[in-house]
Amino acid sequence: MDDRSRDWDFYLRTLSNSARDTSIASDPASDSTLLQSVKKLNELCKAENSEDLILRVYPHINKLFQRSVASLSQPQSRTSNGLLLLAILQFYLDFGDVVLHDADPSLRTFFRTCLSREFADPVVAEATLEFLSTNKRKLLSSFPTLLPQFFPLLLKLIAWNGEKLEKLFLRVFPGLISSGSFLPLFPSLVDLPILVVALEKVERSSGSLVGNSIASIQKSTAPEMLLALMDEAYTGTTIGDGGGDSESEDSSTIDVADPVFLDLLKDENDGLAERQWNSPGMAAALQAAINTPQSDRLKHVLKIAPRLIDVYFAIALRDVNDSLICALIPLLMSRNSTIFPDKTFSYEVRKRLLEFMLSAFQRSPDFIALLKKPIMDRLAEAYDSPEKAELALQLCWAIGEHGGGGSSHKDAARELFEGLELLLYENLSSISGIHTD
Repeated sequence: MDDRSRDWDFYLRTLSNSARDTSIASDPASDSTLLQSVKKLNELCKAENSEDLILRVYPHINKLFQRSVASLSQPQSRTSNGLLLLAILQFYLDFGDVVLHDADPSLRTFFRTCLSREFADPVVAEATLEFLSTNKRKLLSSFPTLLPQFFPLLLKLIAWNGEKLEKLFLRVFPGLISSGSFLPLFPSLVDLPILVVALEKVERSSGSLVGNSIASIQKSTAPEMLLALMDEAYTGTTIGDGGGDSESEDSSTIDVADPVFLDLLKDENDGLAERQWNSPGMAAALQAAINTPQSDRLKHVLKIAPRLIDVYFAIALRDVNDSLICALIPLLMSRNSTIFPDKTFSYEVRKRLLEFMLSAFQRSPDFIALLKKPIMDRLAEAYDSPEKAELALQLCWAIGEHGGGGSSHKDAARELFEGLELLLYENLSSISGIHTD
Protein backbone atom coordinates (compact mmCIF):
# COMPACT_ATOMS: atom_id res chain seq x y z
CA MET A 1 0.00 0.00 0.00
CA ASP A 2 2.94 2.34 0.66
CA ASP A 3 4.19 1.95 -2.91
CA ARG A 4 0.71 2.56 -4.24
CA SER A 5 0.29 5.59 -2.03
CA ARG A 6 3.51 7.04 -3.41
CA ASP A 7 2.24 6.35 -6.94
CA TRP A 8 -1.05 8.07 -6.14
CA ASP A 9 0.71 11.11 -4.79
CA PHE A 10 3.11 11.31 -7.72
CA TYR A 11 0.43 11.06 -10.43
CA LEU A 12 -1.96 13.42 -8.62
CA ARG A 13 0.84 15.96 -8.17
CA THR A 14 1.61 15.68 -11.89
CA LEU A 15 -2.01 16.62 -12.75
CA SER A 16 -2.13 19.35 -10.12
CA ASN A 17 1.20 20.91 -11.17
CA SER A 18 0.16 20.97 -14.82
CA ALA A 19 -2.69 23.34 -13.95
CA ARG A 20 -0.22 25.81 -12.43
CA ASP A 21 2.34 25.62 -15.23
CA THR A 22 1.11 28.23 -17.72
CA SER A 23 2.89 26.66 -20.70
CA ILE A 24 1.25 23.29 -20.04
CA ALA A 25 -2.10 24.58 -18.75
CA SER A 26 -2.93 26.12 -22.15
CA ASP A 27 -1.79 23.00 -24.08
CA PRO A 28 -2.02 19.96 -21.76
CA ALA A 29 -1.43 17.36 -24.47
CA SER A 30 2.07 18.75 -25.05
CA ASP A 31 3.14 17.12 -21.77
CA SER A 32 3.26 13.37 -22.38
CA THR A 33 3.45 12.64 -18.64
CA LEU A 34 -0.19 13.74 -18.26
CA LEU A 35 -1.44 10.94 -20.49
CA GLN A 36 0.59 8.43 -18.52
CA SER A 37 -0.69 9.84 -15.22
CA VAL A 38 -4.35 9.64 -16.28
CA LYS A 39 -3.93 6.02 -17.38
CA LYS A 40 -2.08 5.03 -14.21
CA LEU A 41 -4.64 6.72 -11.97
CA ASN A 42 -7.41 4.89 -13.79
CA GLU A 43 -5.61 1.57 -13.22
CA LEU A 44 -5.05 2.36 -9.54
CA CYS A 45 -8.71 3.30 -9.06
CA LYS A 46 -9.74 -0.05 -10.50
CA ALA A 47 -7.20 -1.95 -8.42
CA GLU A 48 -8.12 -0.27 -5.13
CA ASN A 49 -11.86 -0.16 -5.83
CA SER A 50 -12.10 2.76 -3.40
CA GLU A 51 -14.74 5.44 -3.84
CA ASP A 52 -12.68 7.87 -1.75
CA LEU A 53 -9.72 7.56 -4.09
CA ILE A 54 -11.94 7.90 -7.19
CA LEU A 55 -13.53 11.04 -5.75
CA ARG A 56 -10.06 12.50 -5.06
CA VAL A 57 -8.93 11.91 -8.65
CA TYR A 58 -12.07 13.09 -10.43
CA PRO A 59 -11.73 16.89 -9.94
CA HIS A 60 -8.18 16.86 -11.33
CA ILE A 61 -9.12 14.78 -14.36
CA ASN A 62 -12.25 16.81 -15.03
CA LYS A 63 -10.28 20.08 -15.02
CA LEU A 64 -7.73 18.51 -17.37
CA PHE A 65 -10.52 17.57 -19.76
CA GLN A 66 -11.81 21.15 -19.80
CA ARG A 67 -8.33 22.58 -20.43
CA SER A 68 -7.67 20.09 -23.22
CA VAL A 69 -10.92 20.95 -24.97
CA ALA A 70 -10.21 24.67 -24.59
CA SER A 71 -6.77 24.24 -26.15
CA LEU A 72 -8.36 22.86 -29.32
CA SER A 73 -9.86 26.26 -30.08
CA GLN A 74 -6.44 27.93 -30.05
CA PRO A 75 -5.23 28.30 -33.65
CA GLN A 76 -1.54 28.11 -32.66
CA SER A 77 -1.98 24.69 -31.04
CA ARG A 78 -0.96 21.77 -33.27
CA THR A 79 -0.65 19.19 -30.51
CA SER A 80 -2.85 16.11 -30.83
CA ASN A 81 -5.32 15.90 -27.94
CA GLY A 82 -7.02 12.71 -29.03
CA LEU A 83 -5.14 10.18 -26.89
CA LEU A 84 -5.36 12.30 -23.74
CA LEU A 85 -9.08 12.93 -24.15
CA LEU A 86 -9.76 9.25 -24.83
CA ALA A 87 -7.95 8.31 -21.60
CA ILE A 88 -10.09 10.81 -19.67
CA LEU A 89 -13.26 9.53 -21.34
CA GLN A 90 -12.31 6.03 -20.23
CA PHE A 91 -12.20 7.28 -16.63
CA TYR A 92 -15.64 8.85 -17.07
CA LEU A 93 -17.11 5.59 -18.39
CA ASP A 94 -15.46 3.46 -15.70
CA PHE A 95 -16.37 5.65 -12.73
CA GLY A 96 -19.14 7.96 -13.91
CA ASP A 97 -21.65 6.27 -11.61
CA VAL A 98 -19.40 6.87 -8.61
CA VAL A 99 -18.72 10.56 -9.27
CA LEU A 100 -22.19 11.21 -10.77
CA HIS A 101 -20.69 12.33 -14.09
CA ASP A 102 -22.88 11.96 -17.19
CA ALA A 103 -20.37 11.09 -19.93
CA ASP A 104 -22.73 11.88 -22.81
CA PRO A 105 -21.83 15.61 -23.18
CA SER A 106 -18.13 14.77 -22.83
CA LEU A 107 -18.32 12.09 -25.52
CA ARG A 108 -20.10 14.44 -27.92
CA THR A 109 -17.57 17.16 -27.17
CA PHE A 110 -14.78 14.74 -28.10
CA PHE A 111 -16.40 13.92 -31.44
CA ARG A 112 -17.22 17.53 -32.31
CA THR A 113 -14.09 19.34 -31.16
CA CYS A 114 -11.35 16.72 -31.31
CA LEU A 115 -12.11 13.80 -33.62
CA SER A 116 -13.44 16.18 -36.28
CA ARG A 117 -9.88 17.61 -36.39
CA GLU A 118 -7.88 14.45 -35.81
CA PHE A 119 -9.73 11.63 -37.65
CA ALA A 120 -6.98 11.67 -40.29
CA ASP A 121 -4.28 11.03 -37.66
CA PRO A 122 -3.74 7.24 -37.89
CA VAL A 123 -2.75 6.93 -34.21
CA VAL A 124 -5.83 8.80 -32.98
CA ALA A 125 -8.05 6.96 -35.47
CA GLU A 126 -6.91 3.55 -34.25
CA ALA A 127 -7.13 4.56 -30.58
CA THR A 128 -10.66 5.89 -31.14
CA LEU A 129 -11.83 2.63 -32.71
CA GLU A 130 -10.15 0.65 -29.90
CA PHE A 131 -11.97 2.82 -27.36
CA LEU A 132 -15.33 2.41 -29.11
CA SER A 133 -14.83 -1.34 -29.51
CA THR A 134 -13.74 -1.85 -25.89
CA ASN A 135 -16.69 0.14 -24.55
CA LYS A 136 -19.22 -0.92 -27.18
CA ARG A 137 -21.65 -2.56 -24.76
CA LYS A 138 -21.61 0.42 -22.39
CA LEU A 139 -21.99 2.92 -25.22
CA LEU A 140 -24.90 1.11 -26.86
CA SER A 141 -26.78 0.64 -23.59
CA SER A 142 -26.15 4.03 -21.97
CA PHE A 143 -25.67 6.29 -25.02
CA PRO A 144 -27.56 4.56 -27.86
CA THR A 145 -27.82 7.65 -30.09
CA LEU A 146 -24.13 8.60 -29.95
CA LEU A 147 -22.63 6.47 -32.74
CA PRO A 148 -25.64 6.79 -35.08
CA GLN A 149 -25.40 10.58 -34.75
CA PHE A 150 -21.72 10.69 -35.64
CA PHE A 151 -21.63 7.98 -38.30
CA PRO A 152 -20.55 10.47 -41.03
CA LEU A 153 -17.46 11.37 -39.01
CA LEU A 154 -16.62 7.71 -38.38
CA LEU A 155 -17.02 6.98 -42.10
CA LYS A 156 -14.52 9.76 -42.80
CA LEU A 157 -12.17 8.06 -40.35
CA ILE A 158 -12.29 4.69 -42.12
CA ALA A 159 -12.33 6.24 -45.60
CA TRP A 160 -9.12 8.12 -44.85
CA ASN A 161 -7.26 5.42 -42.89
CA GLY A 162 -8.18 2.45 -45.06
CA GLU A 163 -7.92 -1.31 -44.81
CA LYS A 164 -5.46 -1.38 -41.90
CA LEU A 165 -8.30 -0.32 -39.58
CA GLU A 166 -11.08 -2.27 -41.30
CA LYS A 167 -11.24 -5.12 -38.76
CA LEU A 168 -11.47 -2.67 -35.87
CA PHE A 169 -14.08 -0.63 -37.70
CA LEU A 170 -16.22 -3.69 -38.42
CA ARG A 171 -16.46 -4.34 -34.67
CA VAL A 172 -17.88 -0.85 -34.17
CA PHE A 173 -19.93 -0.60 -37.37
CA PRO A 174 -23.15 -2.33 -36.17
CA GLY A 175 -23.44 0.34 -33.47
CA LEU A 176 -23.78 3.00 -36.18
CA ILE A 177 -27.12 1.55 -37.27
CA SER A 178 -30.31 2.73 -35.57
CA SER A 179 -33.80 3.69 -36.68
CA GLY A 180 -32.61 7.27 -37.19
CA SER A 181 -29.46 6.41 -39.13
CA PHE A 182 -30.53 3.35 -41.11
CA LEU A 183 -31.72 5.17 -44.24
CA PRO A 184 -29.12 7.97 -44.45
CA LEU A 185 -26.32 5.49 -43.75
CA PHE A 186 -26.96 3.54 -46.95
CA PRO A 187 -26.09 6.26 -49.51
CA SER A 188 -23.10 7.22 -47.38
CA LEU A 189 -21.76 3.68 -47.70
CA VAL A 190 -22.34 3.61 -51.45
CA ASP A 191 -20.64 7.00 -51.75
CA LEU A 192 -17.52 6.15 -49.70
CA PRO A 193 -15.33 6.45 -52.84
CA ILE A 194 -16.77 9.92 -53.51
CA LEU A 195 -16.03 10.81 -49.89
CA VAL A 196 -12.38 9.90 -50.46
CA VAL A 197 -12.31 12.06 -53.59
CA ALA A 198 -13.76 14.96 -51.59
CA LEU A 199 -11.30 14.53 -48.69
CA GLU A 200 -8.33 14.34 -51.03
CA LYS A 201 -9.60 17.45 -52.78
CA VAL A 202 -9.74 19.31 -49.45
CA GLU A 203 -6.21 18.15 -48.60
CA ARG A 204 -4.83 19.33 -51.93
CA SER A 205 -6.53 22.70 -51.73
CA SER A 206 -6.19 23.45 -48.00
CA GLY A 207 -3.33 21.36 -46.64
CA SER A 208 -3.13 18.45 -44.22
CA LEU A 209 -6.41 17.28 -42.72
CA VAL A 210 -4.70 16.48 -39.39
CA GLY A 211 -5.39 19.27 -36.92
CA ASN A 212 -7.73 21.12 -39.25
CA SER A 213 -11.49 21.17 -38.92
CA ILE A 214 -13.14 20.58 -42.29
CA ALA A 215 -16.06 22.65 -41.05
CA SER A 216 -13.76 25.69 -40.80
CA ILE A 217 -12.32 24.94 -44.23
CA GLN A 218 -15.84 24.85 -45.64
CA LYS A 219 -16.65 28.18 -44.00
CA SER A 220 -13.55 29.72 -45.56
CA THR A 221 -14.81 28.75 -49.01
CA ALA A 222 -18.26 30.24 -48.43
CA PRO A 223 -17.43 33.77 -49.75
CA GLU A 224 -15.94 32.26 -52.92
CA MET A 225 -19.04 30.10 -53.31
CA LEU A 226 -21.27 33.17 -52.97
CA LEU A 227 -19.29 35.02 -55.63
CA ALA A 228 -19.53 32.00 -57.90
CA LEU A 229 -23.30 31.82 -57.45
CA MET A 230 -23.61 35.55 -58.21
CA ASP A 231 -21.46 35.08 -61.31
CA GLU A 232 -23.68 32.24 -62.43
CA ALA A 233 -26.81 34.32 -61.87
CA TYR A 234 -25.57 37.33 -63.87
CA THR A 235 -23.37 35.77 -66.56
CA GLY A 236 -24.67 32.23 -66.94
CA THR A 237 -21.25 30.79 -66.06
CA THR A 238 -21.66 27.67 -63.96
CA ILE A 239 -19.85 27.12 -60.70
CA GLY A 240 -17.90 24.25 -62.15
CA ASP A 241 -16.52 26.27 -65.06
CA GLY A 242 -13.69 27.69 -62.99
CA GLY A 243 -13.15 30.54 -65.44
CA GLY A 244 -10.68 30.85 -68.27
CA ASP A 245 -7.70 31.51 -66.01
CA SER A 246 -7.98 28.25 -64.14
CA GLU A 247 -4.79 26.24 -64.55
CA SER A 248 -6.24 22.93 -63.41
CA GLU A 249 -9.18 21.30 -61.71
CA ASP A 250 -7.32 21.50 -58.39
CA SER A 251 -6.50 25.20 -58.64
CA SER A 252 -9.90 26.24 -57.29
CA THR A 253 -11.45 25.50 -53.89
CA ILE A 254 -14.93 26.55 -54.95
CA ASP A 255 -16.08 23.05 -55.80
CA VAL A 256 -15.39 21.93 -52.21
CA ALA A 257 -18.28 24.20 -51.22
CA ASP A 258 -20.63 22.47 -53.67
CA PRO A 259 -23.73 21.35 -51.71
CA VAL A 260 -23.00 17.71 -52.52
CA PHE A 261 -19.52 17.98 -51.04
CA LEU A 262 -20.84 19.84 -48.02
CA ASP A 263 -23.20 16.93 -47.42
CA LEU A 264 -20.45 14.34 -47.94
CA LEU A 265 -18.02 16.10 -45.58
CA LYS A 266 -20.41 16.65 -42.67
CA ASP A 267 -19.62 15.16 -39.25
CA GLU A 268 -23.11 14.42 -37.96
CA ASN A 269 -26.24 12.66 -39.18
CA ASP A 270 -28.85 15.25 -40.12
CA GLY A 271 -31.22 12.92 -41.93
CA LEU A 272 -31.57 11.63 -45.46
CA ALA A 273 -30.49 14.18 -48.05
CA GLU A 274 -30.92 13.73 -51.79
CA ARG A 275 -27.56 13.98 -53.50
CA GLN A 276 -27.66 15.59 -56.91
CA TRP A 277 -25.29 13.64 -59.11
CA ASN A 278 -25.67 16.22 -61.89
CA SER A 279 -24.34 19.06 -59.72
CA PRO A 280 -21.24 20.80 -61.11
CA GLY A 281 -18.99 19.71 -58.27
CA MET A 282 -20.07 16.08 -58.43
CA ALA A 283 -19.79 15.97 -62.23
CA ALA A 284 -16.28 17.42 -62.07
CA ALA A 285 -15.24 15.00 -59.33
CA LEU A 286 -16.52 11.96 -61.21
CA GLN A 287 -14.84 13.10 -64.43
CA ALA A 288 -11.57 13.61 -62.59
CA ALA A 289 -11.89 10.20 -60.97
CA ILE A 290 -12.30 8.58 -64.38
CA ASN A 291 -9.43 10.47 -66.01
CA THR A 292 -6.77 10.23 -63.27
CA PRO A 293 -4.99 7.25 -61.68
CA GLN A 294 -6.64 6.02 -58.50
CA SER A 295 -4.88 6.80 -55.22
CA ASP A 296 -4.04 3.94 -52.85
CA ARG A 297 -6.61 5.35 -50.45
CA LEU A 298 -9.33 5.21 -53.10
CA LYS A 299 -8.33 1.67 -54.10
CA HIS A 300 -8.67 0.58 -50.47
CA VAL A 301 -12.13 2.12 -50.09
CA LEU A 302 -13.33 0.52 -53.33
CA LYS A 303 -12.68 -2.81 -51.57
CA ILE A 304 -13.95 -1.82 -48.12
CA ALA A 305 -17.32 -0.33 -49.14
CA PRO A 306 -18.86 -3.54 -50.58
CA ARG A 307 -17.90 -5.42 -47.42
CA LEU A 308 -19.54 -2.77 -45.25
CA ILE A 309 -22.65 -2.94 -47.43
CA ASP A 310 -22.72 -6.72 -46.85
CA VAL A 311 -22.79 -6.15 -43.08
CA TYR A 312 -25.39 -3.40 -43.44
CA PHE A 313 -27.75 -5.64 -45.43
CA ALA A 314 -27.22 -8.60 -43.08
CA ILE A 315 -28.18 -6.44 -40.10
CA ALA A 316 -31.14 -5.03 -42.04
CA LEU A 317 -32.60 -8.47 -42.75
CA ARG A 318 -31.98 -9.62 -39.17
CA ASP A 319 -32.83 -6.64 -36.99
CA VAL A 320 -34.58 -3.84 -38.92
CA ASN A 321 -38.36 -3.53 -39.02
CA ASP A 322 -40.35 -3.91 -42.23
CA SER A 323 -41.34 -0.25 -42.51
CA LEU A 324 -37.70 0.86 -42.72
CA ILE A 325 -36.79 -1.89 -45.18
CA CYS A 326 -39.77 -0.93 -47.32
CA ALA A 327 -38.60 2.69 -47.24
CA LEU A 328 -35.07 1.60 -48.20
CA ILE A 329 -36.06 -0.23 -51.40
CA PRO A 330 -36.94 2.91 -53.46
CA LEU A 331 -33.56 4.30 -52.38
CA LEU A 332 -31.87 1.14 -53.67
CA MET A 333 -33.66 1.47 -56.98
CA SER A 334 -32.71 5.12 -57.38
CA ARG A 335 -29.04 4.43 -56.59
CA ASN A 336 -28.77 1.39 -58.84
CA SER A 337 -27.65 3.53 -61.77
CA THR A 338 -25.74 6.19 -59.78
CA ILE A 339 -22.67 4.45 -58.42
CA PHE A 340 -19.02 5.52 -58.47
CA PRO A 341 -17.73 4.79 -62.01
CA ASP A 342 -15.29 1.99 -61.27
CA LYS A 343 -16.20 -1.15 -63.19
CA THR A 344 -15.49 -3.71 -60.46
CA PHE A 345 -16.89 -1.56 -57.66
CA SER A 346 -20.11 -0.70 -59.48
CA TYR A 347 -20.64 -4.38 -60.37
CA GLU A 348 -20.08 -5.52 -56.76
CA VAL A 349 -22.35 -2.86 -55.27
CA ARG A 350 -25.10 -3.27 -57.87
CA LYS A 351 -25.09 -7.04 -57.38
CA ARG A 352 -25.60 -6.56 -53.64
CA LEU A 353 -28.40 -4.03 -54.11
CA LEU A 354 -30.37 -6.32 -56.41
CA GLU A 355 -29.83 -9.39 -54.21
CA PHE A 356 -31.02 -7.55 -51.11
CA MET A 357 -34.06 -6.15 -52.92
CA LEU A 358 -35.12 -9.60 -54.11
CA SER A 359 -34.54 -11.02 -50.61
CA ALA A 360 -36.75 -8.31 -49.15
CA PHE A 361 -39.51 -9.08 -51.68
CA GLN A 362 -39.16 -12.79 -50.89
CA ARG A 363 -39.61 -12.12 -47.17
CA SER A 364 -42.41 -9.56 -47.58
CA PRO A 365 -44.18 -9.93 -50.95
CA ASP A 366 -46.62 -7.16 -50.03
CA PHE A 367 -43.75 -4.68 -50.51
CA ILE A 368 -44.33 -5.05 -54.25
CA ALA A 369 -47.87 -3.67 -53.96
CA LEU A 370 -46.89 -1.00 -51.44
CA LEU A 371 -44.11 0.18 -53.77
CA LYS A 372 -46.19 0.07 -56.93
CA LYS A 373 -45.42 3.69 -57.89
CA PRO A 374 -41.61 3.56 -57.69
CA ILE A 375 -41.62 0.13 -59.35
CA MET A 376 -43.70 1.45 -62.25
CA ASP A 377 -41.37 4.42 -62.55
CA ARG A 378 -38.36 2.10 -62.84
CA LEU A 379 -40.07 -0.09 -65.41
CA ALA A 380 -40.68 3.03 -67.50
CA GLU A 381 -36.91 3.72 -67.46
CA ALA A 382 -35.98 0.25 -68.67
CA TYR A 383 -34.54 1.48 -71.99
CA ASP A 384 -32.50 4.37 -70.57
CA SER A 385 -29.35 2.38 -69.74
CA PRO A 386 -28.13 -1.22 -69.26
CA GLU A 387 -28.19 -0.73 -65.48
CA LYS A 388 -31.82 0.39 -65.54
CA ALA A 389 -32.69 -2.46 -67.90
CA GLU A 390 -31.21 -4.99 -65.45
CA LEU A 391 -33.17 -3.45 -62.57
CA ALA A 392 -36.39 -3.57 -64.61
CA LEU A 393 -35.73 -7.20 -65.47
CA GLN A 394 -35.30 -8.12 -61.80
CA LEU A 395 -38.47 -6.21 -60.90
CA CYS A 396 -40.39 -8.05 -63.62
CA TRP A 397 -39.20 -11.36 -62.17
CA ALA A 398 -40.24 -10.32 -58.65
CA ILE A 399 -43.69 -9.24 -59.81
CA GLY A 400 -44.24 -12.52 -61.61
CA GLU A 401 -42.79 -14.61 -58.79
CA HIS A 402 -44.83 -13.00 -56.01
CA GLY A 403 -48.05 -12.27 -57.87
CA GLY A 404 -47.76 -8.51 -57.75
CA GLY A 405 -47.94 -8.48 -53.96
CA GLY A 406 -50.36 -11.30 -53.24
CA SER A 407 -54.10 -11.84 -53.27
CA SER A 408 -54.76 -9.06 -50.77
CA HIS A 409 -53.48 -6.44 -53.23
CA LYS A 410 -55.42 -7.30 -56.37
CA ASP A 411 -55.78 -3.72 -57.67
CA ALA A 412 -52.07 -2.99 -57.32
CA ALA A 413 -51.25 -6.35 -58.91
CA ARG A 414 -53.49 -5.59 -61.89
CA GLU A 415 -51.78 -2.25 -62.48
CA LEU A 416 -48.35 -3.82 -62.20
CA PHE A 417 -49.18 -6.54 -64.70
CA GLU A 418 -50.65 -3.94 -67.05
CA GLY A 419 -47.34 -2.10 -66.78
CA LEU A 420 -45.50 -5.27 -67.70
CA GLU A 421 -47.77 -5.80 -70.70
CA LEU A 422 -47.03 -2.28 -71.92
CA LEU A 423 -43.31 -2.81 -71.46
CA LEU A 424 -43.45 -6.07 -73.40
CA TYR A 425 -45.50 -4.45 -76.20
CA GLU A 426 -43.04 -1.57 -76.51
CA ASN A 427 -40.17 -4.03 -76.64
CA LEU A 428 -41.82 -6.11 -79.34
CA SER A 429 -42.72 -2.96 -81.29
CA SER A 430 -39.13 -1.77 -81.28
CA ILE A 431 -37.93 -5.16 -82.48
CA SER A 432 -40.46 -5.57 -85.28
CA GLY A 433 -40.42 -1.93 -86.35
CA ILE A 434 -44.14 -1.46 -85.61
CA HIS A 435 -45.08 2.15 -84.86
CA THR A 436 -48.32 3.13 -83.21
CA ASP A 437 -50.02 6.49 -83.25
